[in-house]
Formats: sequence, structure tokens, C-alpha cells
Amino acid sequence: MSRSSLRSRLRWLILGVIALVLLPLGVYSFRRTINEVNELSDGRLAQSARTLQTLINNIGLPALQRHTAEAGVVVPIAAKSSQELLLHGHTYESEVGFQVFDREGRPLLVTGNLTAMSPPDPTHAGFKNLYFGKYRWRFFTLPPTADGVVVRAAERYDSRRDISTALWIEHGLPPLIALPVLALLLGWAVRRGLRPLEALAEKLATREPGSRDTLDVAAAPHELAPVLDALNSQFTLLEEALERERRFSADVAHELRTPLASTMINLENAQASRDTREADVALSGARESLASLARRVEQLLSLARLEASSRSDKHADIDLLAVARGVIEELSPLIGDSDVELEVTLADGTLMVHGHEAALAALLRNLLENALRHVPDGGHVRLLIQRESNRAAIEVIDDGEGIPPERRAAVFTRFHRETGSRGEGYGLGLSIVQRAAQLHDASIELLDSPYGRGLRVLVRMPLSDGHA
Repeated sequence: MSRSSLRSRLRWLILGVIALVLLPLGVYSFRRTINEVNELSDGRLAQSARTLQTLINNIGLPALQRHTAEAGVVVPIAAKSSQELLLHGHTYESEVGFQVFDREGRPLLVTGNLTAMSPPDPTHAGFKNLYFGKYRWRFFTLPPTADGVVVRAAERYDSRRDISTALWIEHGLPPLIALPVLALLLGWAVRRGLRPLEALAEKLATREPGSRDTLDVAAAPHELAPVLDALNSQFTLLEEALERERRFSADVAHELRTPLASTMINLENAQASRDTREADVALSGARESLASLARRVEQLLSLARLEASSRSDKHADIDLLAVARGVIEELSPLIGDSDVELEVTLADGTLMVHGHEAALAALLRNLLENALRHVPDGGHVRLLIQRESNRAAIEVIDDGEGIPPERRAAVFTRFHRETGSRGEGYGLGLSIVQRAAQLHDASIELLDSPYGRGLRVLVRMPLSDGHA
């Protein structure tokens, strides 16, 4: 199905609006004009009858009767001369007339075009429409005078119809001529007005992939500025996302190369070895390399899930304490295998936060795993979750080697590891913690441990509105 262009839609919408406004106004104006013409014509007709009646009254009925025969005086209608037909096309004398009758209904004065018209009923004065001959006439009859004289003036509807026709032409012909011309001019105007959009489309079509140049259209109207700003903002976000993905892919390829290579070397050594003990040692090394690789992949998947959560609107009220209990249960094998004492202090009741359950679990899991893996045997780790006014506070404290204050900001970088650090981490744990904290508008601080050595991680996040 073909799609109409914006230019065509604008043109027809504008024409439709113009027609919708002008046509009712034209019809209303035409009807008012016709009413005014009819009222004016009726007024002139009544004035003619009264003028004739006044003249007759001044002459007097006896004098008028002395000058009229029994058949009355017939006022002739002038014939159409060739000059009148040339100048006017017709004469209007045949379209008007009058009649004067005495008390007995005998004609005293009558125009030639109304000689065959019967006398009026003297009891019905005023305006009246009658058909006489082939035409429709408008009559105005005056009440009889004291002498019984009845005066009637008449006008054919031809003259009014001519005026109506002229008005129809005057009101209807200009729009009929103007609308097509207006459509052409509107098409040109709309096409010219939409040139910035065409320029924008051309710039978008010719834009190089990965370009960081700001999109700009010369002489762009104010209405297009928000579109340009939004596009430039989206281009910036897209380029940043692509750059992150490229950097992430390169980092992943680099970081996975070592455990994979180690696994392959150990497997080859086990295959080539004739000594059972050497083969067992090589297979054990391969197993450790695969375990490290599995942990690395698990952390990378956690990062991917957090990135997906940032683009999702699926927020819900979640009990932070319930999430913490689930994470502790999940890590119980790791806690049981380590020679580390874990102390857990949770607030009473519930602590409801608005966010993503998976992201909160990843935050707590990585904080605890980092602490458990970076403390020596016999060390201590403490998890404390409590309410602070309208916020929830999460503290993970250990007595491990800690991180010097000057290097604490760098540990949030992906794949960053402190020199000489213990454990099997690959620098992704705190990156996951930071991303999860960002998703929940939480703050994260790396502080000195109250044990005298080690690290204290403090995360504060707002409680949901109903539990603040």
C-alpha cells in the first residue's frame, strides 16, 4: 500500500481547512445578500405603489376618470431597441408594472404587460406572489383609498433571479478559480517549507557510520531544533554504547585468552606425559583453569544482564533483606569451604527498595565474594544491612589486604586487579557492583576497615516511596 507524502498531506489539509472556513462563510454571505436584495426590492415595490397612490390622490378620482375611457389608460411598454440590446442585453420595463382600479374594479391605469391581469381582492393588501403568463410575479397591493381606488405594483422575479445568478457567480466563481491556483501555490510553499527536512534526510543518508560529527542543518527552523538535538544526543549515546561494546569485546578476548591457553597447555601436557602423577598434576591445572574461565564467563554474563536491566523499565518494590538471605544461601558452599568467619547483621522487618532483583543480588553477591576471596585464612567478613532514615545502608567489612586510598577509584574499572591481590578475581566484581548501584541511584564508598586493616564498602540506596 502506497504511503502519502507529508507534503501532499499538508497541502490537502490546508486546502481542506480553507474550504471548510470559506465555504460556510460564502454561503452565509450569499444568503444574507439575497435577503437584503429581496428586502430592498420589496421596499422599492411598496414605495412605487405609494408614490402612484399619492399622485392619484392629488389629481383626484373625478379628474382621473374624466381622462380615462371605460377601458382605462394603458401605459405602453417600450420595445427593445437594438441599442438597448447591445448595451444591456435586455430592457427591464417588461419586468415591472402597476395597476389602478376604481371601486367597481374597473382599470383606471395599467401597464401594457398587466392588462390581462384580473383586479385584486381589496380586502387582501400587502405582498403576494402570483403566476401570470409564463412568469412568477411579486405584487404589492395597497388598501383602498377613501374613493375606493386600489393601487397594485408588480415586479417579475426575473430581475431578482438575475441578481441571484450574479451573486452566485460572484461568490462561487472566484473560489473555483482560486482553489486550484491556491493548491499549486500551497504545494510550492509546503515544498519550500519542508526543505530543511529534505536536507536532514540527505545528511542522515550520507552520514558515515561511527561519525562523531554533530548533525547540523543550515538555517534550520526552530521546530526542527529539538529533533536535531535529540538525534545528536542519540548519536552520542549510540557511539558511546558501540565504543563500550568494542572495548568490552576486546577486553573479553584478551582476558579469556590466558585461561584458555593455560587449559590447552595443561591438557597437552597430560596427553603427552607418560607419568601418571605428572598427568594428574596437568589435569588438575586444566581443571583450575576451566574453573577460572567459568567464573570469568559468569561475571561477564552478570555484566551483560545488568546492561540489559538498564534498558528495561521492569522496576518493582523488592525486599532487600530477602535478597540478601537468598545470596547468603547461594554462597553457603563457598563460605563453608573457606576458612573465613562471616558475620551477618540484618535489620528487623523489611527494607523495600524500588529496582531490579537480579541487579541487587549481583551487587550483594560480588561484594561478599570479593571480601571472602581477598582475606587470608582465619580472617573476618561482616555483612551489615540496616535502615538510615529514608535509605538502606549495606556494609561489607573485611580484614584482608585492603586497597590504598589513592588507588580505590581505579578498582571500579573493568578487568582491573590490584597488584599482589589474593583470590581468583579478574577485576569485574566491583564493576558489577558499581553498575548495579547506578541502576538504583545508590552511592558507593570504599573506606578504611574498623579492623585496622582491610576494606569497608558502604552502599546507600533510597527506599521505595511507601517505605521511606
